[in-house]
Amino acid sequence: MSDCLFCRMVDGEIPADVVLSTDRVLAFRDINPQAPTHVLVIPKEHHRNLGALAAADGELLAEVARAAHAVALQEGLVTDGGIEPGYRVVTNTGPQAGQSVDHLHLHVLGGRGLGWPPG
Repeated sequence: MSDCLFCRMVDGEIPADVVLSTDRVLAFRDINPQAPTHVLVIPKEHHRNLGALAAADGELLAEVARAAHAVALQEGLVTDGGIEPGYRVVTNTGPQAGQSVDHLHLHVLGGRGLGWPPG
């Protein structure tokens, strides 16, 4: 979609600080980080939100989830086979939940203690 910020990043029209890229998934650092590590993981194909991708392509959704874990490993948020120290994955669906870009994106957050409940 030509007006979608993340689609334009996938197309290379807008620069991104890429930390992982596969044929179908892109991960890049958030420009307004909420934790020492804050990486967004997106499908390269446009899907508006989690529900839309789940309905359209479950395997791509699984790839996005695997990429989020790969980012956590790469960033040192977990060790291979372990869960220490840990990370959080968040996705927002709809404006009331805080979704600001209508392209599914998972936030991988870590590098500090993350309280509960989230804001």
